[in-house]
Amino acid sequence: MKIDKNIILERDNKKPILIDTFYSENIENQSVVIFSHGYKGFKDWGAWDLMSETLAKAGFCFIKFNFSHNGGTMDNPIDFPDLEAFGNNNYTKELDDLDAVITWTQDYFKSNSNINIQNISLIGHSRGGGITILKASEDHRITKLITLASVCDFGKRTATIGDLDSWKKEGVKYVLNGRTKQQMPHFYQFFEDFKANEERLHIESAERRLNIPHLIIHGSDDTSVKIDEAEALHQWNPNSEYKIIDNADHVFNTKHPWNKSELSNELNAVVDQVIDFIKR
Repeated sequence: MKIDKNIILERDNKKPILIDTFYSENIENQSVVIFSHGYKGFKDWGAWDLMSETLAKAGFCFIKFNFSHNGGTMDNPIDFPDLEAFGNNNYTKELDDLDAVITWTQDYFKSNSNINIQNISLIGHSRGGGITILKASEDHRITKLITLASVCDFGKRTATIGDLDSWKKEGVKYVLNGRTKQQMPHFYQFFEDFKANEERLHIESAERRLNIPHLIIHGSDDTSVKIDEAEALHQWNPNSEYKIIDNADHVFNTKHPWNKSELSNELNAVVDQVIDFIKR
């Protein structure tokens, strides 16, 4: 297996993006799978590397990346040294980042005969699930979609970050990162950008528009994103497939750091579902 970590995607007048690739040099016709992390997440979190390797061994070209404004830097992609960038993140930036990664992927692998750049699946976790639903509904390059513990509504989250009047007046609201103990800023531009792009960022409408296969996976014991949100997605798109992972929490019973050499039983069940879904 060939693994390339921390490839830098430079962009004109935009922050760069860090990308990891996992693929085989001797398996033919590998379809591409691009993974989007969630809120306060990053590509190297917990068991994501091990998940990537497992899916690459199953015959996929697996790609994961850090959103450009997730708070990481080129030198430190795991924690959040750039809180200014984090505060300036928003949903449309993340959609733009994902678009750039898809385009980069097709360019990067266009001369690799073992990689099928016309067969691209998206996987998104949590908030990244919402982003991938929006992207898959508007981008003809995407052939399949998998969401893991996905949110179903950006509107209710955007408005409840804090009191809108004080948020507008002060220009910033803070959310505690339980792991790093940092106060993570959200500048008021986050709400302004959402309101300016509310129609595009409406996940229900995007889910109803989907005309590609969608696999919805959710843990039965997820306390961060309730299972009701997965049920709503499935209701809006009855053609979707819906799988509940018993006894699984929001990160499928993994944590950061993940020092084991094997996936949790719950995340392994997720991977099995993903492999079956994409190969069908």
